[in-house]
Amino acid sequence: MKRIFQIFGGGLGWSLGGPIGAILGVAFANRIHDLVEAEKPGVNYSRTQQPSLSDFHIALLVLAARVIKADGKVDQKELDFTRVQFVSIFGKERANESFSIFRKIVDQQIPLIKVCNQINSFTNHGTRLQLIHFLFKLGLADGHLHQNEVEEIRRIARNLRINPYDFESIKAMFAKESDAGWAYKVLEINENASEAEVKKAYRKMALKSHPDRIVDAGAEAQTASKETFLNVQKAYEHIQKTKGWS
Repeated sequence: MKRIFQIFGGGLGWSLGGPIGAILGVAFANRIHDLVEAEKPGVNYSRTQQPSLSDFHIALLVLAARVIKADGKVDQKELDFTRVQFVSIFGKERANESFSIFRKIVDQQIPLIKVCNQINSFTNHGTRLQLIHFLFKLGLADGHLHQNEVEEIRRIARNLRINPYDFESIKAMFAKESDAGWAYKVLEINENASEAEVKKAYRKMALKSHPDRIVDAGAEAQTASKETFLNVQKAYEHIQKTKGWS
C-alpha cells in the first residue's frame, strides 16, 4: 500500500483540508482501489512516479466537475472532449493523472459555496480570474459553449467574488465568432469609447491580467494568464484596426 501511495504521488493539496480535502479524500480512496486492482496478477500497470498537483490545479479540477455536470448528466463524449482539453492545458504527462482524479471527483456532490469560500481563502483575485478562464476553456471542449455551462461558470465566478464586468470580459474572449462587440467587452468599455478611453482601458486590463501578478499560483495559472494577456492585446488591436486608429 505504501508503494501504491508513492506511485499515486504526494503533494495533492491535503493541506487544504475542508470541503476540498473531503472531496479529495473520497477521490483518493477510489483511486487507491483502482491501483490495488491494477496490481493484481496479469494486469500491466506502469510504476512510473506520477507528478504531484498544486492547490490551484486541484481547485480547477473540483470546479470543472461542477461545470461538466451543469446539464445534470455526464456522457462519455463530454469526458473524451475534456480529456483532450486537459492535454492542451496541463500537457500529456500531467493530463493523464489530472483526468484520473477528475473522474473520481465528478461522481461526487460538490458543495459550491463551501468550495469557493475555501478557494477564496488561499488565492488572490488574479488567480481566481484564471480559474474562470480555464473553466471557459473546458466548457468549449466540445467546440460549443452551452448556456447551462455559462450559467454554472457565472455562479462559480459570483462565489469567487469576481465582479460581473470581469466575468463578461473573460467570457467575451471565448465568443469572438458570435459577438461583434467582443473586443469592447474584453476591455470593459462601451463601443462609443474615445481613443484615449480605449488606451486607458487597455493599460488597466493588461496590468490586471499580467502573468507577473500570479507568479505564486503555479505554471498552469501563469499559462492561463498569458493567454488572457494576449486576448487583451488582441482586443485592443482589433478596436484600433476597426476604428482606423492604427
